[in-house]
Amino acid sequence: MNFFRGVMGGQAAGPQPSGAETIQKLCDRVASSTLLEDRRDAVRALKSLSKKYRMEVGTQAMDHLINILQTDRSDSEILGYALDTLYNIICNDEEEEQDESEDAVTPISVSGKHKNASMPDENAQKQADDLGVQFTDTFIQDPEHVTLLLTMLEEFDFHVRWPGVKLLTALLKNQGVQVQGIILVSPMGVSRLMDLLADSREVIRNDGLLLLQQLTKSNAAIQKIVAFENAFERLLDIITEEGSSDGGIVVEDCLLLLLNLLKNNSSNQNFFKEGSYIQRMKPWFEVGDDNSGWSAQKVTNLHLMLQLVRVMVSPVNSPGATASCQKSMYQCGLLQQLCTILMATGVPADILTETINTVSEVIRGSQVNQDYFASVNAPSNPPRPAIVVLLMSMVNERQPFVLRCAVLYCFQCFLYKNQKGQGEIVATLLPSTIDANSISAGQLLCGGLFSADSLSNWCAAVALAHALQDNLTQKEQLLRVQLATSLGKPPVSLLQQCTNILSQGDKIVRRGSKVQTRVGLLMLLCTWISNCPIAVTHFLHNQENVPFLTAQISENLGEDERLVQGLCALLLGICIYYNDNSLENYTKEKLKQLIEKRIGKENFVEKLGFITKHELYSRAAQKPQPVFPSPEQMLFDHEFTKLVKELEGMITKAVHKSSEEEKKEEEVKKTLEQHDNIVTQYKELIREQDAQIQELKEQVSSMASQNEQMQTTLTQQVSQIQQHKDQYNILKLKLGKENQSQGDGSQMNGLQTEELTQLREEMEELRKQHTLLQSQLGDKDALINTLRSEMSQTADGSAGGSDNTELLKELEALRSQVQSQSAEINQMKTERQELLRRAEAGSSDAVPSSDGSLDAAKMAELESRLAALTTETERLREEAKNSSQSQPELEQQLASVNSTVAILQTEKAKLQTEVQESKKEQDDLLMLLADQDQKIYSLKQRLKDLGETVDDEDDLDARDQTDDDEEEEEEDDDED
Repeated sequence: MNFFRGVMGGQAAGPQPSGAETIQKLCDRVASSTLLEDRRDAVRALKSLSKKYRMEVGTQAMDHLINILQTDRSDSEILGYALDTLYNIICNDEEEEQDESEDAVTPISVSGKHKNASMPDENAQKQADDLGVQFTDTFIQDPEHVTLLLTMLEEFDFHVRWPGVKLLTALLKNQGVQVQGIILVSPMGVSRLMDLLADSREVIRNDGLLLLQQLTKSNAAIQKIVAFENAFERLLDIITEEGSSDGGIVVEDCLLLLLNLLKNNSSNQNFFKEGSYIQRMKPWFEVGDDNSGWSAQKVTNLHLMLQLVRVMVSPVNSPGATASCQKSMYQCGLLQQLCTILMATGVPADILTETINTVSEVIRGSQVNQDYFASVNAPSNPPRPAIVVLLMSMVNERQPFVLRCAVLYCFQCFLYKNQKGQGEIVATLLPSTIDANSISAGQLLCGGLFSADSLSNWCAAVALAHALQDNLTQKEQLLRVQLATSLGKPPVSLLQQCTNILSQGDKIVRRGSKVQTRVGLLMLLCTWISNCPIAVTHFLHNQENVPFLTAQISENLGEDERLVQGLCALLLGICIYYNDNSLENYTKEKLKQLIEKRIGKENFVEKLGFITKHELYSRAAQKPQPVFPSPEQMLFDHEFTKLVKELEGMITKAVHKSSEEEKKEEEVKKTLEQHDNIVTQYKELIREQDAQIQELKEQVSSMASQNEQMQTTLTQQVSQIQQHKDQYNILKLKLGKENQSQGDGSQMNGLQTEELTQLREEMEELRKQHTLLQSQLGDKDALINTLRSEMSQTADGSAGGSDNTELLKELEALRSQVQSQSAEINQMKTERQELLRRAEAGSSDAVPSSDGSLDAAKMAELESRLAALTTETERLREEAKNSSQSQPELEQQLASVNSTVAILQTEKAKLQTEVQESKKEQDDLLMLLADQDQKIYSLKQRLKDLGETVDDEDDLDARDQTDDDEEEEEEDDDED
């Protein structure tokens, strides 16, 4: 142990070994010691020497340390020492190393050496970086080492997990791409790292955030895996727990990781939006009324939060995804919250600038968001629109440059694809809408356009150009704007004033001599008259404009003036291309002749090319936001670069074309217009035919459905016909059997024939009864009406002599009598049915004496009917015998009849339906007649009780119990 005491700082006798020798001995001890305690002490000693002797420890001990990680997995202490040692030799972070060794620094006398020592040596830092990269390459040469390190991160022990996280972070910093590739193919590699965010120990969780930041840099595949491992939910939870914008460095780390996951990753952006995480961003921007004393960390956090919002609605994203995010931000109130910050007081300048840029991209191209932004008012007295307040900052030269750029970008985004907003801005310049008591956006733009500040001139010109972008109506409306230049002079148009600044007056020339002002005005004029022949005519109507442009283009000026020459060439080219030849002196042909004589076509095209060759042109063409390092470099607008790209080739062709070619082109254009008209007519015809085809398709589909229904009905009818055929065959077979057994004279056939005859007679009788009942029903209705009228007259005549109470009592008594009589009638009907049943059964030898004369009459009738039935049975037997002899003829007739069965079946079904309906009507009539008989009887009884004489037309009780003979006797009595 004397050896370890010497290594750890103890005094030993004899010469001291060098650092390399000591490290060699420690490595031998790590490799050869059998006791775990000895290896642990040796690794601890290597850890203490790893910072001072980084090179020696790295070259000699790395393999032994990796072997320790593989073999001594059971001892967390030695694993922690090994991981710390590897981290010390791989990490290049000097600040962290200095923080850890502050306590060991000894004071140095003030002799200048301390100053030299504290200054960073660039060469030493570069060598240290190279050394860390070399050791990282050595470590990751075998991918299993990284996989081993990932396995170590599953250990919950703090002394193992924390050094493992730091070591993997250092590896990613030095060789990020290679380590990312190894982790990506490692099973569950990213999932293990995501578990660090759930660690309850904040140190490990926070270092895990730093690790994931390095892991997700510029690797879309890992970014997607991390996102789908529920990273958004966990990170937003951590931000909320740490206090959102008021949180510390942990919130900043979470926001940086979110930016890594979302920036330029459309899949993650869509997942973030679909997961409703945009709604969870709204509380971040809830700032109070007291905005004084913002900490540096809060400013940083809020700046990153605003950047996160901008990532979701960046113009470089797909239009559909951007529009969807813009809609979500408006619906959840995020845009409203950002506008609140925009109009709040006490907000730091950089936060205000970034908020303006964020609002710009949230409303860019979204009509709903643009309309909302137009309705926002600043908290002033009187309230002013937010657009006006922002424009006041843009044209104020005392405002910071970045803030003015942000306001210009906001105004551009407000007008992007917003014709309604463009019309509102231009309307503030028109004479009919100018309000002298308030400041409008148009007044501020005109003031900035003609101010002494060149940056205000440029910003106002670009802003006004965006109010005219792709809007022919507003270009024509702006021609109506009149400006009062000075007292006593007539007003001039805005177009004339812009050209005057460029071409006339010493004072104006000096003011417009700055390149920035002239470039801004030329961009405004080019945007204004492009694709607007009326504006071109107004521009050419001023006799001084064309000579000024040709003079500017033909001169040989310096580098700074070349851009102005190119823009003048572009303006003159637009006058040629969009010329409608309404001015004789400045037709297309005359302008081209003028260019050829005074400038030269080749020289003109060369000057036109100066625009796209300018170094600032390509920078402005990259993205819509105007970002410039200094005001002097603010020359090109993004939308104007697209206009130049579109017009340059067309103007070049137009200048080189001859008059004959132009005539041919005009003829071709006319022909194309005619073809277009023909195509339009055909398109309309095709649309009409499509509509007709659609209607026919609908009719076909409806007919097909009807056909299916009819097929179904037909199938059902066929099945019914088949059933009837089967029944017919069965009946035919039964008839054949009956004919065969007819000679025997069996009692069964006699009974069947008797039943058939009885059914036929009953059917005929029922039909007669139905007819009779209908006629009787009419008679009884007439009788009821007569009785009702008599009853009402009687009641009126006896109203003075009888009391209402007595009449009610009599009515109750009558009702009870009617009920008792109804019961007797029902009983008699039951007895009648029983008698009929007995008569049909043939068991009528004797009748009870209780029935009296009624039963005797009934029996006599039944005997006569039986005699008649017997005679009919004999006759039917003879007919059956004759029919059996003529059976072949009947079979032939049956074959012919079968052909008509299909037609008759339909009529049969209808007849069956009618029979059923007639039976139902008959039953209803019987019930109705019974009720009417009871009413008539009760009314007659009541009239008799009242003393009136009533003639008896028929007897209800006798009719229910008598047969046909008794009915004839009653008719004779009625005739008498």
